[in-house]
Amino acid sequence: MATPHLTRRAFLAGTGLTVVAPRGLLAPHSAWAAAKVGAPAPAFTAGATTGKGVSLADYRGRIVVLEWTNHDCPYVRKHYDTGNMQTLQKDATEQGVTWLTIISSSPGTQGHVSPSQADELTVKRNASPSAVLLDPTGVVGRMYGATNTPHMYVVDPAGMLVYAGAIDDRPTTRRADVPGAQNYVRTALQSVAAGQPVKTPVTRAYGCTVKYS
Repeated sequence: MATPHLTRRAFLAGTGLTVVAPRGLLAPHSAWAAAKVGAPAPAFTAGATTGKGVSLADYRGRIVVLEWTNHDCPYVRKHYDTGNMQTLQKDATEQGVTWLTIISSSPGTQGHVSPSQADELTVKRNASPSAVLLDPTGVVGRMYGATNTPHMYVVDPAGMLVYAGAIDDRPTTRRADVPGAQNYVRTALQSVAAGQPVKTPVTRAYGCTVKYS
């Protein structure tokens, strides 16, 4: 069945929750134009919960995962309540991957947290990112065209963006859908580690819209 075309207005309208079918490759929308798969990942520096600035350039030579998140989003909760995101983080970081969790919710919006609240969430959920970065002005999120939570990106050791899109192919909030899902991020990481091209480099992210100012 053909996937219906969604305009940007329709994509962002309504309740703030966006669900689109991610099966198969979908042509990148203009919202993703800032960061292009197959091109160098946009350079950035953002403040971590530790108070220190973290730059993507610091991790040149390593695989990097960027995870846009909003802890109150039901789609994000699906992956954290089942332990799916934490398992992926742990497996990746144990293989030397740098995992940067990024929060672009603006002050006063859903998902906005202070550094201490972000750290409390990491401990409470038994998460294991390399760092949690705060992007309350949305500069980094807009640079990457992050539209949803979760929205996932993989950068290879040469600094090239090799994957952008959904975490998996089940655009629902149902926890029961996690075990049978095709995890695009895990597959992309395996391909990069093996020195192979990512077979599905672009998918359409699903979830809650990023709460930009």
